[in-house]
Amino acid sequence: MNFMPTRVFLTRGIGTANSKLGSFEQALRDAGIAHCNLVYVSSIFPPNATLIKREDGVKELKPGQIVFTVLSRLSSKEPSRKISSSVGIALPKDPNVHGYLSEHHSYGHGAKENGDFAEDLAASMLASTLGIEFNPDDAWDTKEDHFKMSGQIIKTTNITSTAEVGPDGKWKTVISAAVLLP
Repeated sequence: MNFMPTRVFLTRGIGTANSKLGSFEQALRDAGIAHCNLVYVSSIFPPNATLIKREDGVKELKPGQIVFTVLSRLSSKEPSRKISSSVGIALPKDPNVHGYLSEHHSYGHGAKENGDFAEDLAASMLASTLGIEFNPDDAWDTKEDHFKMSGQIIKTTNITSTAEVGPDGKWKTVISAAVLLP
């Protein structure tokens, strides 16, 4: 099978239930992808693929369809625990070159911090592939400016889902995903 995705969409979800699996299912429903069979893939944004809107991508999904996904997920039932998941994207100027997707999840961080970290991961992987020299210890804002000024990276972004576990003892799950479509 030679499957080359031509479109990618980002989605996220939050779920709460009495079981960890149930909260994951609820998060998938919230993200609009629960009715699909998810196959986890690594971190390459395909060359010549287009980033499309979530609503456009979800409309194309059929029940039972096998869907290739870069997925970040985190669950907890610890009261007041803050959980966060992100997928970062970095796209090169040349559409014939692949970009990068990165997944990151963490406890205790907010959406901006977690999302910036995932975006930084994707951009750093792409920059190293493109031969852009940078200081990996620089703050994300500094690296982002440097990457974009190089003219080789034109877009970085992320999708992040953050939640706080309630006092009721129920499981909470956050997911962030990049879904690859033919």
